[in-house]
Amino acid sequence: MPNASQTDPLLGRLIDGRYQVRSRIARGGMATVYLATDLRLERRVALKVMHSHLADDTNFKTRFVQEARSAARLAHPNVVNVFDQGQDDDMAYLVMEYLPGITLRDLLRDYGKLTPEQAIDIMESVLSGLAAAHKAGIVHRDLKPENVMLADDGRIKLGDFGLARAATAATGTGQALLGTIAYLSPELVTRGIADTRSDIYAVGIMLYEMLTGEQPFQGEQPMQIAYQHANDTVPRPSIKNPLVPPQLDELVLWATNRDPEKRPADARELLERLYEVERAVHAGIGADAGLDATMVIAPAASDARDTTVISPDALLTTQLSGPATQVRSEATATDAVSKLATVSRNRRGRGWWLFALVLLLAGAAAGTGWYFGSGPGALVAVPAVVDQNATQAVHKLKDAEFVVAKNPVYSCAASEGTVTASHPSAGTALHKGAKVTIDVSRGHKPNRIPKLGGLSVSDARAAIKKAKSLVGTTIDTQFNAQVPKDAVISATRAGDNNSDITNGGTYAECETVNLVVSSGPVPDVTGLPLAEAQKKLAAVGLHDGQGQARYDDTVPKGSVIAQTPADPSGPVRPGDTILLDVSEGPQLFAVPDVVGETWDKAKKELQSADGQFTLDYPKSGGPFGLVPTDSYASSFTVTKITPGANTKQRKGTKIKVELEFHDPDAG
Repeated sequence: MPNASQTDPLLGRLIDGRYQVRSRIARGGMATVYLATDLRLERRVALKVMHSHLADDTNFKTRFVQEARSAARLAHPNVVNVFDQGQDDDMAYLVMEYLPGITLRDLLRDYGKLTPEQAIDIMESVLSGLAAAHKAGIVHRDLKPENVMLADDGRIKLGDFGLARAATAATGTGQALLGTIAYLSPELVTRGIADTRSDIYAVGIMLYEMLTGEQPFQGEQPMQIAYQHANDTVPRPSIKNPLVPPQLDELVLWATNRDPEKRPADARELLERLYEVERAVHAGIGADAGLDATMVIAPAASDARDTTVISPDALLTTQLSGPATQVRSEATATDAVSKLATVSRNRRGRGWWLFALVLLLAGAAAGTGWYFGSGPGALVAVPAVVDQNATQAVHKLKDAEFVVAKNPVYSCAASEGTVTASHPSAGTALHKGAKVTIDVSRGHKPNRIPKLGGLSVSDARAAIKKAKSLVGTTIDTQFNAQVPKDAVISATRAGDNNSDITNGGTYAECETVNLVVSSGPVPDVTGLPLAEAQKKLAAVGLHDGQGQARYDDTVPKGSVIAQTPADPSGPVRPGDTILLDVSEGPQLFAVPDVVGETWDKAKKELQSADGQFTLDYPKSGGPFGLVPTDSYASSFTVTKITPGANTKQRKGTKIKVELEFHDPDAG
């Protein structure tokens, strides 16, 4: 016999530079599970590797990746954790939590049926994990004992979400499919439709199997089992196992009702009822026999002396009743021989129609298998067509033998002619010839934006959203003396600042509108001391810059004479700079010293001084009423000026001059 390394090339291999394969745990129809070591985190993991012959099958790859995504969305103590998913060359793999132990199938194989208490304990964990999946919007679709993990440390977890949310076409027959078909709900068999209530049906079948040791429906062909699911009612478990309490009987019947509307809506509802049943069962056991909740009750052994009855087919009616049994008389033996002859004739007569019935059933099974396997009744997964061109999507769906209908829709995200959704969604299993509707984008819907100018920001936002458009993420703000603070100054299309729609206009749904909002007028800081002016500008987000320093007779020194934007060509926004002209105070000039000078010379100096002083002098004072006119200017001498010589005076200050007359003819 070849060793393991010869039969499995993955043993000992390093996957994706991280996972060292140690040994093989199990092999299924789609993948093989190995025990591996995560070298990066130094922990044992379960490595699920897709079979190489399925690597080119898109449906299987999608299903494989779907398992990782579905399980990764769940974080629950009763769900097997998925740590990683990837691909090494052509090999797709999942990395899962490693749980040393057995499956529920192994437990049933070893012990047959379980006690009601054991079945309730296991079912509580299964329903807790399933309730978390249902709450997350996940339908498992493949519930069976093989997917219930019983860890050595007592943990019970639900695994294998490979069919979660999207079932692939199950068209094959044979033993590999029996484990799945045995738990399919009637609606999944007849219509290919599954929801949370389909999972509830599978849970009910599992509970029946735990209580009785066998599945409710038996058959040599998968189609026979599927037919029973669709047409027969699951019997009470107590018919097979009288130890099953009536509360569990009712729970199984409720969960396996052929009408989905009459089942629990989801796992949470069934779990709550199970808690009630558990309390009732424990109370009943305590009152009657005090059964051990952990004991596995094996099938009762038959006492051959007391209960063995030779079947009618053996043509003997004598019941063996122990050592006291008497040998029948010759007359009785003669009667038995007579009955033997009669029954033999009846059996020969029945043989022909039984043979015909067998042929008829075989033909029906074969026809049913063809119909559901490859004929019109086969289930086919809806291909993924979202984001594809509508023409390509139609061809793809028709190739899968679906009838296609188009539904034109406006779309914000998809360009015109692109498929935005399919109904049913990708991965849904439908019969060939079923109708699939695709939503095809017509592009953006024409729209009209109302007048936005002058509205408050909140009112403008509401108006834009009501028109099913979007508000730009960045709102521009400007100082504006004509528009109140926090009101809209203007509105434009995103990416086109020249498209003014302040007063409304035609637009398209989902496109973005950019708003310019008023910050109110720029604060007036003229006349304020420089420090106070700077503080007032900073309070509204403006910076100050150095303008001109100049003399001013009306503005005190150190205060602002004038303010101007650094860039006067455009609007002022928060963060811009305002230039400030600061007063140096009034300009002062020195009064010339003209005392002792003749008037004509003094007058010239005073009038030509930088201050352009105003002269105040007497209109008369000379002899004979002479005035200091130009003719007599040299005859007058300045004796005093007020304000005094060399004092600093403002421009235009009046200078008072006192004169004295000197007669030029006097010797």
